[in-house]
Amino acid sequence: MQVGKRTISHLKRPSYTYENYRETANWLLAHTQQRPKVAIICGSGLGGLADLLENKTVFPYKDIPHFPHSTVEGHASQLVFGDLQGKQCVCMQGRFHFYEGYNLATVTYPVRVFFLLGVETLIVTNAAGGLNPSFKVGDIMLIKDHINMPGFAGQNPLCGPNDKRFGVRFPCMSDAYDKDLSRLAKEAAEELGFSAFIQQGVYCMLAGPTFETIAECKVLKTLGADAVGMSTAPEVVVARHCGLRVFGLSLITNEVVTDYESQKKANHEEVLETTKMRTMDLQGLVSNLLAKM
Repeated sequence: MQVGKRTISHLKRPSYTYENYRETANWLLAHTQQRPKVAIICGSGLGGLADLLENKTVFPYKDIPHFPHSTVEGHASQLVFGDLQGKQCVCMQGRFHFYEGYNLATVTYPVRVFFLLGVETLIVTNAAGGLNPSFKVGDIMLIKDHINMPGFAGQNPLCGPNDKRFGVRFPCMSDAYDKDLSRLAKEAAEELGFSAFIQQGVYCMLAGPTFETIAECKVLKTLGADAVGMSTAPEVVVARHCGLRVFGLSLITNEVVTDYESQKKANHEEVLETTKMRTMDLQGLVSNLLAKM
């Protein structure tokens, strides 16, 4: 379609077929002996989770057929296969975001590849702003539910033809985050002495890349959101469509601004600094959780 002389074909949804996903999965299976049952998606600054893996095989995204690449600082843009607590895992160092210009079919492309690799459980992590006034910077929030704001506006990764080889047309999302995994994570946190900075709450996704206005933060709090970020919900939707179990956690990297007199300003540097502070704790929590699974 054209508006005047300007072509806007870039707005078209990319066409991924089952064969595309299968080609990517087969390429990976041919290049590693690992057969992961757990996939971990690392948020901004959280790629250090992949350092936990032993017997690692690393694939830069640019080398993987059909795979997108991340453009965000703090994302290494590679898949890491390896062993953790006796379980074979694949760790995604760098995710894809709607705000980078990718649409949601591309953002969620890796999740369907994981499904075809034989993955059964997806662990999603993100950096988020704290909306709940009882949350502190550096807290780790176990996600019990999410609010998918782009989905409210029609940006759902399952829009379009449904391929039954992945899942049903109308998947249930009331059980998006696995209760048993959340219970195990709480046990893991208690054993590690992390109870003082472990929270549980509702994550809200906005499209980004701007941080939220004061009025937007107030609206989100009214809706029941405890933390806000720019990712995660699309991957969770596709994972549940494929029948994967999902566990999610948010690292609270900044307090949102809700006072018009405040001089605070949210920034990505603060996000990365906070993740450095909690890197070892996050690694310990995920490792201990896997040991219990």
